[in-house]
Amino acid sequence: MKPFLLSRLASFRHAFYGWWYVMKTQRNAWIHAVIATIVLALGLWLELPPRDWAVLILTIAMVFAAEFFNTAIEAVVDLATQERHPLAKIGKDVGAAAVLIAALAAVLIGVLILGPPLLAKWK
Repeated sequence: MKPFLLSRLASFRHAFYGWWYVMKTQRNAWIHAVIATIVLALGLWLELPPRDWAVLILTIAMVFAAEFFNTAIEAVVDLATQERHPLAKIGKDVGAAAVLIAALAAVLIGVLILGPPLLAKWK
C-alpha cells in the first residue's frame, strides 16, 4: 500500500509542477487566471445558483485545459525539431486555435450566465 501512496504523491507533484510551469511561462495563462478570478468574484457577488456555478467552473476548466494542452503540444514540437517545418507550424497553430475557441466560448457563456443578473443588479 505504501508504494501505491508514494507513487500517487509523485503523480500529484508532477502535475503541480506542470501547472506551475504553465503559469510561470505562458502569459496567456495569467490572463485566463485574472479573468477567471473576476468571473468567480462576480458569481459570488451575484449569488449565482449551483447550476450556473457548475457551468462556469467547467468553462474555466475548459479554457485552462486548452491552454495546458497547447503548451504541451508546443513543447513536444520544439523537442522534435528546432528547424521551421510546415507540420510543426500547423501543430502549434491548431493548438493555439483550440485555446482561442475555448476562450471565445467562455466569453459567450460568461455573458449568458452573468449578463442577466448583472443587468438586474444595475437596474
